[in-house]
Amino acid sequence: MNTFELLSLLIVFCATLAYINHRYIRLPNVIGLLVLSLGLSTILWISNHILHLQLAEILENIIVKLDFSKVLLEIMLSFMLFAGSFHSDTDAIRKEAKSIGIMAILGTVLTTLVVAGLLYLCSKALGTPIDLIYCLLFGALIAPTDPIAVLGILNLTKVPERIKTNIIGESLFNDGVGIVIFLTILEIVEKGTESFTVSGMLLLFAQEAVGGILFGAALGYAAFRLLKSIDDYVTEVLITLAVVMGGYMLANLIHVSGPLAMVIAGLITGSKSARKKSMSHTTELYMNHFWELVDMGLNAVLFLLIGLRLVGLEFSPQLLLLGILGIGIVLLARFASVKLLSTIFRKTIATNSKEQNIVIWAGLKGGLSLAMALSIPQLPIKEPIVFTTYAIVLFSIIVQGLTIEWVAKRNT
Repeated sequence: MNTFELLSLLIVFCATLAYINHRYIRLPNVIGLLVLSLGLSTILWISNHILHLQLAEILENIIVKLDFSKVLLEIMLSFMLFAGSFHSDTDAIRKEAKSIGIMAILGTVLTTLVVAGLLYLCSKALGTPIDLIYCLLFGALIAPTDPIAVLGILNLTKVPERIKTNIIGESLFNDGVGIVIFLTILEIVEKGTESFTVSGMLLLFAQEAVGGILFGAALGYAAFRLLKSIDDYVTEVLITLAVVMGGYMLANLIHVSGPLAMVIAGLITGSKSARKKSMSHTTELYMNHFWELVDMGLNAVLFLLIGLRLVGLEFSPQLLLLGILGIGIVLLARFASVKLLSTIFRKTIATNSKEQNIVIWAGLKGGLSLAMALSIPQLPIKEPIVFTTYAIVLFSIIVQGLTIEWVAKRNT
């Protein structure tokens, strides 16, 4: 199969499962697609390993040839982050900027350390110790709350607006912090501890995160000026596409955070004041519909791919135990970081204990963590990390995603 045929097959799968979910099951779209694709993967896995029908080769071709990690990090992520931030309430995020910043930066660092510490202690207690550096690597990739999962699920639930703004804002910005920590630790794993310096890590953070924010602001302002100078919705939609595709490519070339650049560009372009000054009513209507369709379509494909990824995983009792342990560790680390930071910065974050419970449970993990796990080079620890990450992502999206509205009702 060539790339076009694989993509065509993927879209056929996606449309079929989306129809079945909408017509019969009626779960939230992204969760329904994930559950159905898991079911499809399970059936094909059984047919391959028990019935020996080799039907799972179709899915293995999709997974191997499309390269989930590369497709998400280099292609889909830019569109989805821009679309998500474009439809976010910029004014509300600005009002909660301090609390969002605390959770996005300190929360990610703290969660990374807590996850690493707990995993290290638990692995020693079980008699299968994992090196601390690998525990830190896992902590870094699992610490950020996934913006795609959070936006895809929270927008379908009734969570108080201020809390929703904080959760969405945190998820949009903490991936840059997580990626910087992940890349730094991965460099240590590959090159040794002699390659690590605090100044080097701070410089990388400044280049990637701060550089990404400044570059995104420049992109957003340039897009605003261009949109303001014309009134033609086709050309204006193309301008935003150019910002996403060209901007993300240029961000990678100059080594700044493309994801953060897309978030900032989307927030600036989609803000109420920018829309009022730069878009006619017709342009705004088409722009909203276009980016909503992109967002929903790519979300559907992403969650389908996450479900299909089951076929390529190896199973063992030890890995299953590690996956269950990982779920508990990540939930405990999220609880500790939210409670601790809310106590220390109580005047800035200003949430009560019940609202903190919502924030804790809404710390969803998704395709971004799985993509980072899959991007790890072929090391002995890669398979356990990928399996554990996959287990956490499934629990997060299905269990937490389906119950977040119930948790919100219980705590408001």
